[in-house]
Amino acid sequence: MSGRRSLRRNVFIYDASKPDHEIGGMRLNPSVSKKYFLSMLEILIVADCPYTVILNGTNEIIEATDERLQLGHYCIKSSTPQGKVFITDEPCALRTLSHIRTGRDEEFRKAVRERDGRCVIKGVINPDADIDDWPGFEAAHIFPLSKEDDFIHQGFSRWITNRAGPRDTGINSCQNGLLMRAQIHQHFDAFRFSINVDDNYKIISFDSDIERVDGRTLDLVCRSPNDERSARDELLRWHFRQAVLANIRGVGEPIFEFDFPPGTDMVGDILRGPKSGERMEAELFTRLWP
Repeated sequence: MSGRRSLRRNVFIYDASKPDHEIGGMRLNPSVSKKYFLSMLEILIVADCPYTVILNGTNEIIEATDERLQLGHYCIKSSTPQGKVFITDEPCALRTLSHIRTGRDEEFRKAVRERDGRCVIKGVINPDADIDDWPGFEAAHIFPLSKEDDFIHQGFSRWITNRAGPRDTGINSCQNGLLMRAQIHQHFDAFRFSINVDDNYKIISFDSDIERVDGRTLDLVCRSPNDERSARDELLRWHFRQAVLANIRGVGEPIFEFDFPPGTDMVGDILRGPKSGERMEAELFTRLWP
């Protein structure tokens, strides 16, 4: 549903020159400091001059400190009368849930399972890994399979060092994967939370955090600097950037319905929903990709 992300917000962002026009916002969770907030605004905002961020009602200029951000309304103010503040029009990737069941996908799952052995978000170890039984554990792609063309054209494949050959794009490398519990995987695909590589791999939730992942740290098992199979920082940074765009800009990107009971007109529901063409293309790709 379009705009659903904005319904959970308790932090609101405005352009000081247009104080009645909300340009973004977010759901505040405990992990978000003032420094963290300003770094996310750097992704969101394009300005032709320096700007300050002010908490309405206090005239407090927000500084890059580790102090926790407060709830409230924040104005972006340019440093000059002629200065302008813009919101980036950078596209945000549309993601669907993973459905693929192919040989290449099986190799991906096997490699991620062998490396991680646990949910790398919450640290839950699979006690049945020794008998190759993985109920409730899923291998998640950091960069989605449905965006493989973007993965190639934007140069992300160059970060994959264990490709099978010159024709392999690397998108199904374990370096583009993380093992998660199934419900957490769905939230990761929907950009409801992400991982900030540049803040000691801290996990930030942009949602109501029912899985209680906010403030946790990505498990070292999937990012050990001594393991060639480790998830690539460049791909995690991409995911974090997409999560900021999806959740903070405007009213946020649509949240899609994936629970289609038997007899539901799934195609009709998709075509009547937001971004129908792009979503249909992604759904067909994830089901028919090979």
